[in-house]
Amino acid sequence: MDAEIPSQADDIIRIKLETLIKLNQQAHQLPLKSKRIHSRLSGSFISTFKGRGMEFDEARPYQPGDDIRSIDWRVTARSGETHTKLYREERERPVLIWVDLRKPMFFASQGMFKSVLAAKAAALLAWSSTQNNDRLGGLIFSEKQHAELRPQRGKSATLHFLQQLAKHTAWESNNSAQSAIENQSADHALNRLRRVAKPGSLIFLISDFRNMDDHENTNIESSLAKMSRHNDLVMLFINDPLEQQLPPAGFYKITDGQHDMTINTYNPKLRSQYQQRFATHQQYLKDLCIKLGIFYINISTDKPLLESLQKGLHLRTKF
Repeated sequence: MDAEIPSQADDIIRIKLETLIKLNQQAHQLPLKSKRIHSRLSGSFISTFKGRGMEFDEARPYQPGDDIRSIDWRVTARSGETHTKLYREERERPVLIWVDLRKPMFFASQGMFKSVLAAKAAALLAWSSTQNNDRLGGLIFSEKQHAELRPQRGKSATLHFLQQLAKHTAWESNNSAQSAIENQSADHALNRLRRVAKPGSLIFLISDFRNMDDHENTNIESSLAKMSRHNDLVMLFINDPLEQQLPPAGFYKITDGQHDMTINTYNPKLRSQYQQRFATHQQYLKDLCIKLGIFYINISTDKPLLESLQKGLHLRTKF
């Protein structure tokens, strides 16, 4: 592939490892600290990250004011005296990054491919988690390959994650796949992620979430619901302006790199239906996030990535 695609295509239709490494310089502008991150889920309701995971420390006799949900019933039954569980905060929070490199992600009309934008977003979040001394892991997947990384701490873990991201086979071959296979791939990838995620994890889902608004596909929603009960989930919806609406009336030639075709955008009914389809998909994702308590961030290929992440996470850029 390197011989077929000119170097000018680097970081536009494919990502370079060097680019992902250099994003370390910008990551300090994206601090992943629970007290600094807020998400407006609906109306004026502000939800903060749950923060790091909690580990059981010890049980002590119950005291007035203790939460009854923390009663240790086993110790209580054994000792005959009511005891409360005490927890301590984990020193390192697992951060998991789920990156979609399926065929629909290899598209753009402006800026760069959605897949390249997703890779850059993942790199920024990976470097930020390392700077916050969190353990980093994740899952990078396409229709053909799943690269699973268990959470590890340190710069070496981030570099390994970025290497797996840049060297994934999805950048080399993008054969056509049926939508049903795409659905199965996303569902399978979420199930694998759910097995890796421990309670208290911070999980970033980076995708265009193609076909997720198919209401017959309940497995993906079920997986998200199960993960959101004990973890913080952030959905990064990657999209392109041409997916949002068709260009002004006219004839336009488009290509997938192998085949060319011309689209006619003079039909106002077609333009309206096209725009409505995207709006319905986006609203479905927003409603799902509100329902499950998932953070939602819109990332478009024609907008600066760092600014979009800062705005989406409601981060203050000056401290």
